[in-house]
Amino acid sequence: MRPKIGLIPGDPSGIGPELCARLLSENCTADADILLLGDRHVFERGQEQAGLSHLMVEVDAASEDWTKTPRFAFHPMQTIAPDEVEIAKNTKASGSSTLKVLDQALEFVQAGVIDAICFAPFNKASMHLAGIGHADELHYMAEKLGATGYISELNTLDGMWTSRVTSHIALREVADVIDGERIKEATHLIHDVLRRAGYERPRIAVAALNPHAGDNGNFGREEIDVIEPAVREMAESQMAVEGPTPSDTVFLKVTRGELDAVVTMYHDQGQIALKLLGFDRGVTVQGGLPVPVTTPAHGTAFDIAGQGVADVGAMKAAFQIACNMVKNWDREQMSGTREAATA
Repeated sequence: MRPKIGLIPGDPSGIGPELCARLLSENCTADADILLLGDRHVFERGQEQAGLSHLMVEVDAASEDWTKTPRFAFHPMQTIAPDEVEIAKNTKASGSSTLKVLDQALEFVQAGVIDAICFAPFNKASMHLAGIGHADELHYMAEKLGATGYISELNTLDGMWTSRVTSHIALREVADVIDGERIKEATHLIHDVLRRAGYERPRIAVAALNPHAGDNGNFGREEIDVIEPAVREMAESQMAVEGPTPSDTVFLKVTRGELDAVVTMYHDQGQIALKLLGFDRGVTVQGGLPVPVTTPAHGTAFDIAGQGVADVGAMKAAFQIACNMVKNWDREQMSGTREAATA
């Protein structure tokens, strides 16, 4: 099965259009059908920035078999005027354009026109100016797609994955928020996503909260009272999970290939490690949605927007992960159907 990937430019004021232009020149795109969604002038500006030129064959993806188009198809939209695009600036116009293109991609994925979405970086400030009505794009997409279960951003870099029990909250609140149920939800989520990304039996560590994993209660009892019981329960269900593992050494085990993923207790516990190891190659997977959605983790990079120097590495990795997830998602669904038929 060839994945049908919807590729959208993200914030038109950032490096997203350039990244899309560069991605379309990469070999990885040969194994998928690609539908480009957005404004023609936005993509043409990205090509100019990258010093590239692509033939953009227009289709009405809602009514045509767009997969017959060589290399990629282009579903044109009109979401922002050319003179409204202000490079390297947060604007309501760019935020509105971002949301309109995203809405179209979400409609297409729900209708089966595409299988997954890979988006170039969004800018949260611009989306808030445009009235997103949610803390971030993940919660916005969850509402649009009707996702009611546990959701969380997952991050990955060169085969290393992280999820987190808490995210955008003050550090002083973390110890009061984490509990066994949230730990299990975060662990099951990354386990399921890794399975869909092609890992047969993901190896996962749950990080400790306190220094030296609490030092037997001397530095806090969260490890004893909350984290360890949750890990034990999951291990007893045959998941390959361990912990609580001291957070200052857990990523050494990942880099040595002994683990595939780490469930962290708070935002920076995992983000610092992955961004230090490879800021320009990290990918964010929108975990808990009913379809694969991926994006580079590095943001809109206003400091280099329009200069033609954007690195396509993370965009390429995000695209490849989306393709892998579609292939394995379909395989798991077929496996489930076979099991149900023989039950």
